[in-house]
Amino acid sequence: MSAVPQAVLQERRSSQPLEIARCILAGFDKHYRLFREAAVQAKALYERAAWSGMRGLARARIQMYDQRVEEGVAQVLERFPQARDETLWPAIKLAYIGLLHEHKQPECAETFYNSVACAVLHRRHYHNEFIFWRPAVATEHLEGDTPTYACYYPVVDGLRRALRNIASSFDLQNAWENPRRDLRNVVHALRQHFPRPARASPDLQIQVVRSLFFRNKGAYVVGRIINAHQEVPFAVPILQNERGELYVDTLLVGEDQLLVLFSFARAYFFVDMEVPAAFVSFLRWLMPKKPRAELYMAVGLAKQGKTLFYRDLHYHLKHSSDRFVTAPGIKGMVMLVFTLPSFPYVFKLIRDRFAPPKDTDRDTVMAKYLMVKLHDRVGRMADTLEYSRVALPLERFEPDLVDELKRECDSLLEFDGDQVVIGHVYIERRMQPLNLYVEQCRRDGDGESLRTALREYGQAIKELAGAGIFPGDMLLKNFGVTRHDRVVFYDYDEIQPMEEMSFRKIPSAKTYEEELSAEPYWRIDETDVFPEQFDYFLVSEPRAREIFYEYHRDLLDAGFWQAKQGLVRSGEQEDVFPYPEEMRFARRAS
Repeated sequence: MSAVPQAVLQERRSSQPLEIARCILAGFDKHYRLFREAAVQAKALYERAAWSGMRGLARARIQMYDQRVEEGVAQVLERFPQARDETLWPAIKLAYIGLLHEHKQPECAETFYNSVACAVLHRRHYHNEFIFWRPAVATEHLEGDTPTYACYYPVVDGLRRALRNIASSFDLQNAWENPRRDLRNVVHALRQHFPRPARASPDLQIQVVRSLFFRNKGAYVVGRIINAHQEVPFAVPILQNERGELYVDTLLVGEDQLLVLFSFARAYFFVDMEVPAAFVSFLRWLMPKKPRAELYMAVGLAKQGKTLFYRDLHYHLKHSSDRFVTAPGIKGMVMLVFTLPSFPYVFKLIRDRFAPPKDTDRDTVMAKYLMVKLHDRVGRMADTLEYSRVALPLERFEPDLVDELKRECDSLLEFDGDQVVIGHVYIERRMQPLNLYVEQCRRDGDGESLRTALREYGQAIKELAGAGIFPGDMLLKNFGVTRHDRVVFYDYDEIQPMEEMSFRKIPSAKTYEEELSAEPYWRIDETDVFPEQFDYFLVSEPRAREIFYEYHRDLLDAGFWQAKQGLVRSGEQEDVFPYPEEMRFARRAS
């Protein structure tokens, strides 16, 4: 058998980078096609009020990216075993860039490439020559075949007709409960934000994203009103009654209300996006305070959000000089938490050993965090960004923190020259621990803020229970206060599904000795919970406890928890609105 000519071998090698690049891009295109199909399916589920199906679809979509990456890596290594040759990757990257010309999701395709490349290469090659450390394709002014948003002109068509045209543009199959009433409610709410003698300027327009944003039981119209120099962002939630008829629930106006709607503590939206960069750019007009990374996550592109966050972190490190320090608050027995004061996030590492009475292990803790990621967080659980092998400059760590990391998390650390490489880390938005916030309110004599925080604290526990989550460790220190004064849970190592718990009333003592016993005189199984005992640790300070029980004494009643559990087991999904109850429109007949 004759040898293959050298020229043929050279030609094959020169074509391999392009073939590998095409293989990777095909994997991404499959992923994004399925991602968009999920948004279309979400619309159909919404129209049928198939809320259980919507929850299942949300969980499946979160796992979709990793599945496609695994497929992509397997495809590359099966077809091109030589891809492990690091010298090929600069050419593969160059070929890949060429394939992204006219691509509608180039930034996400670059991230997918990075995921595949990092699964093949060693960490020492995670730099811009081999992967997209910086983006290579600009997405500014990128548009698809269909524009991202549509414009409506009340000066030309009249306000009511413009609003009717917006409502009909989304092609929802359901009938409306009372369109005349809804129109009146929206017009009345708009006039509160544009009080007379406000005048319509010639450029008055309503810009509306062409796709609805679906989440839980709601479909949201998102847009902005432009009138001369005034730009007002808004969102309109469309809900369904028990007959499947549609109604407008309220009008959310202004950046702050949209920031709560797009909060990091809520589930990701389903929205059909041909060009995600254009959608995110529009959302940035509405919410300039919201990091681009968090907006990508909010619309379901979590991996792209992680990529942008990591770039933002290193950009911030380059332009700052403060050091990582231990995060404020009571130290946890499971997680070691540190932060960079000038950067609004915390970094959480699982300790190598847990002090008694904690009886768990690393795999169990990681499973709890995955459970939260896949679950509806109902605005009460912080989203986490999970990373492996994160390299940070050692000089930016306080020596005391480095010592603590070595003592408590040595198995996760690798020192590589002037870098410390963290094997596994969770990153969350930094919040003020609730226990510190309550203490500050008491010191400052701020009774109103204290009352609001304690009411929010109990409401957070109740909404988590309604969503099927038993928080486990409900001490104040495990909750945080956001910049919008919402209380959010962030300690997940003891959470459990509500269905698996047994909520019981403490049985009456049968003897005098039992009544005086310092130890429980009744049998306790592993899943047993006795809500009466919450009284000893939820709120200890007498005045704060009194305020708390004005709103939430029912948390001490086993019957309350059993009722929540019954709803969860029945498959019923409680309504949890990302806006106050008092903002909801009245639904009187007209």
